[in-house]
Amino acid sequence: MKLIIGGYAQGKLNYVLEKYGAEASKIFDGEIPENIEEKRGIVVINHFHNWVKMKIAHDGCPEREIFEFVEKYPDCVIISDEVGNGIVPIEAFEREYRERTGRILVELAKKAEEVERVICGIGQKIK
Repeated sequence: MKLIIGGYAQGKLNYVLEKYGAEASKIFDGEIPENIEEKRGIVVINHFHNWVKMKIAHDGCPEREIFEFVEKYPDCVIISDEVGNGIVPIEAFEREYRERTGRILVELAKKAEEVERVICGIGQKIK
């Protein structure tokens, strides 16, 4: 599994598509598919942070679900905005979302084969 992080609108998806090939990728935007029919190609989860937010809002368990998914599809690429920088939100839900997303990304980074941060469309290898 590969983890790509970075700020909003920094070219993360374009970076991944250039690096791994757009034709060979299956892109899921803000969702984790339950079952992928064809296992050929690279599975790309874009806007992972939005999926986490949606799961928390609906009393889901994004922690369990993403680690089960990564175990099933170990060659996937997960793309997420960095959500922990800046001013701490006033709303409790927003604070919980940011904290849980950050903790999930920490655990994903530990398990990842590669971790890259994309800034201005340029990848910076972290791991």
